[in-house]
Amino acid sequence: MALIFLILLLFIIPNNFDAKSTSYIYFDVPKFFSVFGLDIDSLKNEDLDGNAEVVDFKIDDRVIKTQFYETENAKIYVANNAKDVELLAEDKQSLGIVVDGKNLLDPQMTYYMQGYESEKMRNLYKLLNNRQSTLAQTKAETQKVVKLMDDFEGLSDKENLIPIFLTFNGALMGMFIISAYIFLDKKEGIIKAYAVTASSVATYLLSKVGVITVTTIVTSFIILFPVMTFQPNYLMFFIFLIATAFFSSSLGLLFTSFFEDIMQSFGAIFVIIVGLMLPNIAYFIPFWDPVWIKIIPSYPMIQGFKEIISPQGDVGYVLLYSGVFVIVGLFLFMFANYRFKKTLTV
Repeated sequence: MALIFLILLLFIIPNNFDAKSTSYIYFDVPKFFSVFGLDIDSLKNEDLDGNAEVVDFKIDDRVIKTQFYETENAKIYVANNAKDVELLAEDKQSLGIVVDGKNLLDPQMTYYMQGYESEKMRNLYKLLNNRQSTLAQTKAETQKVVKLMDDFEGLSDKENLIPIFLTFNGALMGMFIISAYIFLDKKEGIIKAYAVTASSVATYLLSKVGVITVTTIVTSFIILFPVMTFQPNYLMFFIFLIATAFFSSSLGLLFTSFFEDIMQSFGAIFVIIVGLMLPNIAYFIPFWDPVWIKIIPSYPMIQGFKEIISPQGDVGYVLLYSGVFVIVGLFLFMFANYRFKKTLTV
């Protein structure tokens, strides 16, 4: 799994994804007039190569012809009528705009949106093409801005995926692999046989945790080093990785103590997978970050790994949650040890 992640990062995933917005526009305006700064001539001037390309779209049995303009920040397709814009916006699930400037004293803009836009985004559309927008622009230009950090270095889109891969490979995979180990040993009767030896059940459980921790360190290093070389804080990386691996392994041990085999636990495993994957949504959609999602263990794991690989990462955050994962992991391990001792006598 680590090698698959590494191949994706090195050869498949680009450094930065194409972040250009896509819009479908129809200009219903008199020739040589501009409405809210939008017109064909301005698009030609902003186009990267200065030439419009003819692009056809086939929707059902209909062919829609458009002129394509690509600027530094957007991809814009100019249609021949308002109906085409509506069809394209619906089919391509992108923004559609109809510029109605027949009445130059009162021009109108019609937006075709997808329904998932935030209230802030909808208000922004209203503001951008409002007669009072020049007043807002003047206020914005005179607004005092204080930079708290001038030498800040962000992560590329590729590097931003690494915390997700480290969390999945380390914490989540560790939890399920240790569960598979325990279920296999239960099936073959190894745990009950081990219980009559001189060693304690806790020693047996610790041996499983140790195997998972070492494997997690090796495989996570395989993912991280070839991509980011010496940029991450590797001391914090190993501390945080050991803490999260111990926590996830202890959680896996406790989980297996309630089931006899993996088939019985399938429903519970599915629920846990879905729950632990929810913070991924908040990670990629910053404006959706409810308070309740922060109590899911994978949330601070992702944030912790991001701080570790960031040039100006917060070491305090990493150390704080390393301690939290170790303490909670100890309680989970002791409870799992109690559960295994109890079930062995049944």
